[in-house]
Amino acid sequence: MPKDPALATGTGTGPHHVAIIMDGNGRWAQARGRPRLFGHHAGARRVREIVEACPDLGVKYITIFAFSTENWKRTQVEVAGLMSLFRRYITKEAKALHDEGVRVRFIGDRVRLDKKLIALMDELEQLTAENDKVHLTIALNYGGRDEVARATKRLAQDVAAGRLDPEQVDEETLPKYLDTCVLPDPDLVIRTSGEARISNFLLWQSAYAEYEFIDTLWPDFSREIFAELVQNYGARDRRFGAVKA
Repeated sequence: MPKDPALATGTGTGPHHVAIIMDGNGRWAQARGRPRLFGHHAGARRVREIVEACPDLGVKYITIFAFSTENWKRTQVEVAGLMSLFRRYITKEAKALHDEGVRVRFIGDRVRLDKKLIALMDELEQLTAENDKVHLTIALNYGGRDEVARATKRLAQDVAAGRLDPEQVDEETLPKYLDTCVLPDPDLVIRTSGEARISNFLLWQSAYAEYEFIDTLWPDFSREIFAELVQNYGARDRRFGAVKA
């Protein structure tokens, strides 16, 4: 896709890694008199546009919250519809993502997902493994507390097996066991739809991230809004707990 000069910042001060809580699909659909799944399909189409905008904005990594460990509490119809949407999205978008140089990863606990979906996830990860233009991470059946619990279990197993000295465990150790161990921490976390909470998303990784809570519902989230938030990030004073002289 041709570069859009209106979106290019070129400052080098923007976020390297942006994480997005894509909220508001159901409300967007209901406001139009349509079922909630109609909004989820609209939201899935929006993902492509935002991923395509990343290179012009200097965003190398983008992580999106697709389905949380708590989302199983939704109606059976909605959950089944979402699982079908994920399978359809992967099948439909795989070639385009690969052709555009996007590397795709999935984070979250796969145990509860159906085998066909897991196979599609594995195939897409393998297909795009050598790509490096944009790194798209999709959080699917993901919860921050669940991730930390699973990571701690693996760490404890290594300690019990003698592969890890418990005296050497520090805040640099646990991240090596997280689902995101090969990714940098997010610089900017965006949540759409007017809700001002993090909803169990990247709890460890976002300790020093900047946050943007905006009223726009996810299906209405555009390249222009994304560009504005990325540019706003460049004006922030990030001190990481220190005080500038």
